[in-house]
Amino acid sequence: MKNKSCVKDAAYELFFTSLSNPNRLKILNELRKKRMNVTEICKKTGFEQTMVSHNLKRLEHCGMIFSQKEGRFKYFQVNEESILPILNLIDKHMNRFCCKIVKESKTTKEIK
Repeated sequence: MKNKSCVKDAAYELFFTSLSNPNRLKILNELRKKRMNVTEICKKTGFEQTMVSHNLKRLEHCGMIFSQKEGRFKYFQVNEESILPILNLIDKHMNRFCCKIVKESKTTKEIK
């Protein structure tokens, strides 16, 4: 039983560390809008090609995105079955709770 728990804990850590990386999060949010190839992602994010490719590999490995080769290009899209609903739920939570906290902390910093 303990071994199953360790595996599950490691899987949670992999999932949440993948989402907590600001670069991967920015890439995921761009892919929510439409499927793109590496060049398009680089243009949208301003990231270097090697960094985008590295992060896409991690996101794909975790099943957060899928890729499809079309001619010379490989297109990436967010996993619409599981990840897109999770991101939408996070948006709801964030808009209700976290945005207020961020606004309040910015106001507090501006006053000081």
